[in-house]
Amino acid sequence: MVWLAPTLYVCFQSLNKKCLLRPYYVSVHQGRAGAPVETSLPIGSPPNRKRPANEKATDDYHYEKFKKMNRRAGTVQGEGECRHRCLTWDIALQKDLDRKLFGQHLAKKVILNALTGFISNPKPKKPLTLSLHGWTGTGKNFASKIIAENIYEGGLHSHYVHLFVATLHFPHASNLTLYKDQLQLWIRGNVSACARSIFIFDEMDKMHAGLIDAIKPFLDYYDHVDGVSYQKAIFIFLSNAGAERITDVALDFWRSGRQREEIKLGDMEHALSVSAFNNKNSGFWHSSLIDRNLIDYFIPFLPLEYKHLKMCIRVEMQARGYDVDEDIVTRVADEMTFFPKEERVFSDKGCKTVFTKLDYYYDD
Repeated sequence: MVWLAPTLYVCFQSLNKKCLLRPYYVSVHQGRAGAPVETSLPIGSPPNRKRPANEKATDDYHYEKFKKMNRRAGTVQGEGECRHRCLTWDIALQKDLDRKLFGQHLAKKVILNALTGFISNPKPKKPLTLSLHGWTGTGKNFASKIIAENIYEGGLHSHYVHLFVATLHFPHASNLTLYKDQLQLWIRGNVSACARSIFIFDEMDKMHAGLIDAIKPFLDYYDHVDGVSYQKAIFIFLSNAGAERITDVALDFWRSGRQREEIKLGDMEHALSVSAFNNKNSGFWHSSLIDRNLIDYFIPFLPLEYKHLKMCIRVEMQARGYDVDEDIVTRVADEMTFFPKEERVFSDKGCKTVFTKLDYYYDD
């Protein structure tokens, strides 16, 4: 069964400059136990179907109707059919983390152990929640991409992986209540179809405070919420919040002559949670997710050094089918900027821009 349902109310400017809210419509198919599951577009995306010409009901009517349809649950949901890629996915994950994620010994260890333990548990008590923190270019987005690719074929393009970008999908503070309702509907519908759904929230440091608390019931220790089980779902949050604290610890280790690999999770995990909780510009500001200890791991991504940039450059060369040219590797790495100004230890932008800089040397 297929019907249309609004996924986002969008602001259209009228002639008198007032903001008029109108819904976008997308196709929804019937999931298990009659629950609608949106399969086309995430919140905030443009429509791929026009609103039916014969649709005479009001926008409010449609929105309420969609909410009611989402509450239908004749049987326990959250047991939808979706399988991870293969029995040895964890081995493949470890190999990918080792080969592609550089300078992040803490992140690699925590991500691998957390995921293997969680997925191997047939009856987890709650969803797995990971909060990844660090400066731009240190590998947070890349790590979430690796996770998605090793659990589901298609990775971020899989129907079971859902990416939300705060500034794109939740741009207006005035629509906060609406975003909360729609976010709950989206998560409920997709977990109903696939218990092992993955939800990735990028730019948590730019999200409006209070919005993420809408998903608190789904992350808590409940067997079911309105007939849906969320205990096998995975939630990943990406944020720059706490990056200063991570840098301070890494720099202290460097200045004292200690190896960065000696840094332990306990050296900064608590400080990260406190930093995110008290940062007024963070989506986690005074969040019940932190206050109620619903984030399983706060994972620091350390700032990258010169040697790590060279590793990134070599991998990108190989990915493009080129032989590794150490002269070009050095020249690209030398073009990057580093901090602190006097010591020049860490890359300002991590590995984020090394890929575009390579274009200069291989421009046909």
